[in-house]
Amino acid sequence: MFFFNATRNTAPRAVRRSMITAAVFFVGACTQKTNEEPSGEPAAAPRPVLADTIFTAATIYTADPAKPTAQAVAVKEGIIIAVGSKADMAAFTGPTTVSVSAGTGTLYPGFTDAHAHLIGIGLREMTLNLEGTPSIAALKETVAREVTALAPGAALYGRGWIETGWPESRFPNRADLDAVAPDNPVILERADGHAMVVNSATLTRANITAETPDPDGGRIDKDANGQPTGLLIDRASDLVSSLISQPDDAQRRKAYRVGADVYAAYGWTGLHNMSVPPRDIDLMEQLASEPHSETNGSALPIRVYNSIDAYGLDTLLTTGARSDESGRIITRAIKVYADGALGSRGAALFDPYTDQPETKGLVLIDSEEAVSLYKKALDAGLQVNTHAIGDRGNRLVIDWFSKAVAGSEIAPKGARFRIEHAQIVRPQDIGDIKRLGLIASMQPSHAIGDLFFAPDRLGTERLNGAYAWQSMIDAGVIVAGGSDAPVERGDPRIEFYAAVARRGLDGTQTDDWHAEEAVTRENALKMFTLWPAYASFQEDQLGTITVGKRADFTAFSADIMTIPAEEILTVETVLTVVDGAVIFPPN
Repeated sequence: MFFFNATRNTAPRAVRRSMITAAVFFVGACTQKTNEEPSGEPAAAPRPVLADTIFTAATIYTADPAKPTAQAVAVKEGIIIAVGSKADMAAFTGPTTVSVSAGTGTLYPGFTDAHAHLIGIGLREMTLNLEGTPSIAALKETVAREVTALAPGAALYGRGWIETGWPESRFPNRADLDAVAPDNPVILERADGHAMVVNSATLTRANITAETPDPDGGRIDKDANGQPTGLLIDRASDLVSSLISQPDDAQRRKAYRVGADVYAAYGWTGLHNMSVPPRDIDLMEQLASEPHSETNGSALPIRVYNSIDAYGLDTLLTTGARSDESGRIITRAIKVYADGALGSRGAALFDPYTDQPETKGLVLIDSEEAVSLYKKALDAGLQVNTHAIGDRGNRLVIDWFSKAVAGSEIAPKGARFRIEHAQIVRPQDIGDIKRLGLIASMQPSHAIGDLFFAPDRLGTERLNGAYAWQSMIDAGVIVAGGSDAPVERGDPRIEFYAAVARRGLDGTQTDDWHAEEAVTRENALKMFTLWPAYASFQEDQLGTITVGKRADFTAFSADIMTIPAEEILTVETVLTVVDGAVIFPPN
């Protein structure tokens, strides 16, 4: 791997050298000379460099205001060397140039998911997936079926349930699970990863009783008699973690491969990988250097920008930011949690939850510890990305960063610290986010799911500033769009639709949804291309289809910039291209 100064160009030397060479090639297309002495004969016409590949589409949206649309892009050694009409490409086409067409589809800069969990995406395909479970009754049927295949006493783990919209109108509890699994421990994690429901066998094995105190940053939900209900919020889930079988290195390798392939098939060329265990960095870099079983590319073909768990800060302080030789696997950020999630009432609020007045949520890190961590990262040129969902959680991040940069030699905007989610923000705090140069890393699909229950949690007034994408953009805040998969599906069509329509997948929208916070399609495109590039210090290399940048493209079967919003959900991925190589569909 390469280590580099995180305050400067984040590309490793080999990648930077390739980019410089490509730039020389492009200039040479107009000014190339020979070393021969003048002969008096007319000078030969300039000979342009020939492309490895020409990509064409019915329309190409570049996200570059200097040339917003095109028909074709020429690529040499993974670098864009020309953007223009199909006729323009004749000058860059030689006998070995390959043509790749998106047909009647539309080509865009490579879509990047600015917040996801790659191993979780893979594991979702490899373990019990409860996504889409429609009711507690259906959840019980699934558990009853799965436990029949288990050995006596073996634990059942699954993830992906979410109770909003269930006909029972409540969280599941241990009694629900006990009815179908009285003997095997059952541990079922909510989709957001901030709550889980367990059965009595699990509580017994973990020694959780009425007398067990809440851990710091967590809550053991209890009934009117003081008995555990089986619902564990945030760090209370750590009490049962030893009962969950952890994937070994072989399984982790498979999960990363599977997750990357799933994302390539969706059309993502990269993701910002959150809460990464430090030990997995070597594993990902190794995978990136290994061949893929179905393509001519890498076993980990997409770009991955890693934000490691906060306990790995000392390791990254020692090594500095790092990149693999390809420049596709970059690690230079730390992930911190300020609070929990709104659905499980763990998001930290200034005022009590409307539907549960006895709680204001949870703060998951001490302020002094947070400021110290921020300062260490600033001094080392590292980025900190902090999960904050509630209005108090977001204000805490603003205050912590303000204290950390006081007296620092690093300009606040240069640090590019990020607030991950930024879901519930008081309108008066948005200006401070802009002033400090904080990036809002937001996931549009959260809004179109949460807004079915957020009015119950927050009441009407606090919905001003909730999922406020357009207010952020109007204030000049960079909004990097993501999905938080596997919390959400991780489908770029859903994220783009949610950003521009701000409606449920069934078309639902009420006054509480604040339709004015939907964004234009031009800004939505930036949310998934240019702004994630900026949020990862890579805007000079990625994010637009511009000469000199890396050739990362996403092509869909229809024009998502013009078709009716509901049709965005039906387009298909035609091409996913990274460094000029087609990674989907496989060869």
